[in-house]
Amino acid sequence: MIKKKPFVLRVNPEILSILQKWADDEFRSINGQIEYLLQKAITENKKNKSNFKK
Repeated sequence: MIKKKPFVLRVNPEILSILQKWADDEFRSINGQIEYLLQKAITENKKNKSNFKK
């Protein structure tokens, strides 16, 4: 099992509300949704960086 490290994240209440609705729509917890979005952004960033290498 992957060990996860807890941390505090301060988020604007409006953004938190949007994230909660999005997480609910995708049957995830809000923490799971944030982790999913971060992982997706990291993966996309890696793909984009490889496109710029020459």
